[in-house]
Amino acid sequence: MKKRLVTLLTLVFVVSVILVGCGEKKQFFTITTGGTGGTYYPIGGAIAQTLTDNLEGLAVSAQAGNASVANCNLISEHETDSALVQNNVAFWAYEGKGVFEGQKIENIRGIASLYPEAIQVVALKDSGIKSIADLKGKKVCVGEQGSGVNFDVKNILAAYDMTEDDIKVDYLSFTEASQKLKDKQIDAAFVTAGYPTSSITDVALSRDVVIVPIEENKINRLRETSPYYAKAVIPGGTYKGVDEDIVTATTMAMWIADEKADEELVYNMTKALWENVDTVHGAHEKGTEVTLGTALDGMGIPLHPGAERYYKEKGIK
Repeated sequence: MKKRLVTLLTLVFVVSVILVGCGEKKQFFTITTGGTGGTYYPIGGAIAQTLTDNLEGLAVSAQAGNASVANCNLISEHETDSALVQNNVAFWAYEGKGVFEGQKIENIRGIASLYPEAIQVVALKDSGIKSIADLKGKKVCVGEQGSGVNFDVKNILAAYDMTEDDIKVDYLSFTEASQKLKDKQIDAAFVTAGYPTSSITDVALSRDVVIVPIEENKINRLRETSPYYAKAVIPGGTYKGVDEDIVTATTMAMWIADEKADEELVYNMTKALWENVDTVHGAHEKGTEVTLGTALDGMGIPLHPGAERYYKEKGIK
């Protein structure tokens, strides 16, 4: 094993020398997304592919992550170049509020707001859950620990004068929650993502489900402490068996970066994204909502200087 490792390392070194000797220089950049069952993963992959295809000498890779809160922490520790996060979580991270109380992450910078992220509460129809209040005593997936979903859950429950102590909590990724719903091991799950979300679509194909609404007065209560929430409507027919429109709350998905990312590089990536955004539009239904006109919506943190330069050139404020 040791001999094979030495051989492999030697091969990597030789290839590296050959590439340098040939004058080839490749720059690498990472985008950390969310779990493979959510929307961050395909959208992040589409952005990475767009940038790689249109910027010579740059290889951008999208890697699965644990979403918003965890991604902010990765940037804080300089363990990723950029990430997809919820706009409210980015705001709390920068300000040192909410789940980041006493821990300001001041090196995060905005590149673009991408699309609205609906808070979707999917429940098995035979669970009898028709409202958030009905979750009391039920087995509920609240996202992974340290995720933006879990942050949303706590806020939503608070709007209903509830806490996680009122439910039987299960910390799961979108994909894990989907499987447990299909196996009837949990009653409901919270998913914060662009709709349609593949994990919910998957459950609806094998089980009768409902999407639980969040009443407008509760959304207004949410906004009293977290102004980045807004009302959204999930159209009837988005998921099998759910024919009526569902009122819920939404945030914005954002692309953020470490402030240490090279200014010229971020400028070029921002420009390449918006000048070739059709690739993102074709990658996922939610990709069609990624538009230059909403690139600064809900931008509650400072822009990266490279991105800021591009938007100033385009006259976008």
